[in-house]
Amino acid sequence: MSEKPEANPADLTDPGLAGWSRPAERLRQAFEKDEFSLYCQPIRALDPASEPAYPLGEVLVRMREEEQAMLPPGEFLPILEHYRMMPELDRWVVRHLARRLVAGARLPAFALNVSAQTLTDPEFPRYVTGIASANGLRRGSLVFEVEEHELLSRPGVVAAFVGALRDSGTAVLVAGFGRKAVSFTSLKALGATYVKVDGSVVRKLMQSELARTKVGAIVRVARAIGMRVIAECVEEPEVLQKLRELGVDYAQGFGIIQPQPIDEMTL
Repeated sequence: MSEKPEANPADLTDPGLAGWSRPAERLRQAFEKDEFSLYCQPIRALDPASEPAYPLGEVLVRMREEEQAMLPPGEFLPILEHYRMMPELDRWVVRHLARRLVAGARLPAFALNVSAQTLTDPEFPRYVTGIASANGLRRGSLVFEVEEHELLSRPGVVAAFVGALRDSGTAVLVAGFGRKAVSFTSLKALGATYVKVDGSVVRKLMQSELARTKVGAIVRVARAIGMRVIAECVEEPEVLQKLRELGVDYAQGFGIIQPQPIDEMTL
């Protein structure tokens, strides 16, 4: 799943990018040999009485390179995007995550960031529905994370994608919320379960009254329409406490817990 906006193809003209003489062949080999690995950053419930304490986590992808070293997403995702192979990676993630859920996972649900390319792949929702049905996945155990800028710039594409997934039992999370103006109109129409406050707002929480007011307003409206609020990029204990005071449901960030291999998670 993508962890950053799509790369500019003009930046990827060097055939030796990432040290690979034939990038497309190297990526094809990675798929054939299962050289990608799932990581996860758990998302914490801020109500001390909540069970479970970590109701979901965001899935991240790493790629094994020489001597089992793990390449960060910035090293290989732009190349996948350049060769329009992101839908294949997203399928790989769904397939392997379903296996992990069936085998037993430390978290009840996982959020998967959908790439811009996958949003326009008409076969992807059918693939997800088939995987969910074949593995008997519990409703809501897969959460597809869509960036707010995609929703605002391509509302029809996102609505069609979410509509096609409606029978799969998956949920929807809109990320990057509040980066600019706050509007819930599109979110309500989409039927999203979660909204994630953008890190640029969360980082200013202790210094900016405007940021606190914005988060408070997001919480009030989200609660009124039945959505849960997640704050990302939480790094300090005082920010965590302020989010709790503002009524935010969940928090995610390096100040809470760092990403871990999904098979080795400790909570």
